[in-house]
Amino acid sequence: MDLLPVNGAALADDPRALEAVRAVGLRYGFDYTDDAAVTALLAERKRALEAEQRQPAAWLGVLALTAGLLLPFVVPMVPALTDRLFAALGAAGCLLVVGVALVVHARTRWKRALTRGPLAGYREVLGLARAHGVPLTHVPAWLEGRSSTGGGKGAAPIPTYATVEPLPDTPPSHATGAPSTTPVAAPSTTPIAASTTAPSTASAAAPVAVPPKPEAVRSYETMADVGGWHDETGCLLFLAGGGGAIWAATSAEPVGYGALLLVPLAGYVWLIGRRQGREKERLREAALAYVREVAAAQAAGARVPELSPELRKLAETQDV
Repeated sequence: MDLLPVNGAALADDPRALEAVRAVGLRYGFDYTDDAAVTALLAERKRALEAEQRQPAAWLGVLALTAGLLLPFVVPMVPALTDRLFAALGAAGCLLVVGVALVVHARTRWKRALTRGPLAGYREVLGLARAHGVPLTHVPAWLEGRSSTGGGKGAAPIPTYATVEPLPDTPPSHATGAPSTTPVAAPSTTPIAASTTAPSTASAAAPVAVPPKPEAVRSYETMADVGGWHDETGCLLFLAGGGGAIWAATSAEPVGYGALLLVPLAGYVWLIGRRQGREKERLREAALAYVREVAAAQAAGARVPELSPELRKLAETQDV
């Protein structure tokens, strides 16, 4: 994951935020302003959390719970077990107890991996960044212990801190990532020295601008969640047309053949859905390319604003 929730350059824009982040880093023994180290931390912790969810204890716990819940309903259907109903119910109870214990054990291990170590400090860093007005590009669902769909509060949400007033001398361009105007220095008494040093200083201080959002990306944000009903609707129309024709053929009601008109309508709906799917895929590729450009700008030191929900979902589901 190259696109971080916030980079070190954005944290360094506010000396107060940088001081608070460094204090958190001292407590956890980790430099949260080092983008490469943070990227490696997030990648390693994500793999560790996914491994915890695939532990045998989790799967065995779910299987035991399922068996314990189904066994009381299965026993009456099997004549050989009818006389041993109480034994079967006792076995179901034991399976439920074992299943609950295994699931709780697996979740405890998963939550411990989520809430211990430098990853817990990184959530504090994100909370401090929000409090100081530093925008977070996106917050992955797994980082807060939320489901893959991103719903819910999560097992380890980002902490909330009191809002800090912005610095009065902070230029407004820093908040948007737009290039700021650099004042011209006074003429120097040594023209040769000034001519050799001034260009390098200006280039070093020049901020990195976030790439502008193309129109194709705005279109993707608009239609990302649109559609998806054409296949189901076309299938229902096709079945209705075929069902009407069958009813007319097996009865003395020729009016049922009129339902065959729904078959070409189903084909038309499928055609519209296919065109929309192609257009959405084209816009999705443009949006993915834009997210990669934003990630590259962030890696170069740009202060990236918060992404839209559609682009956040794209960034979290793709390796950008």
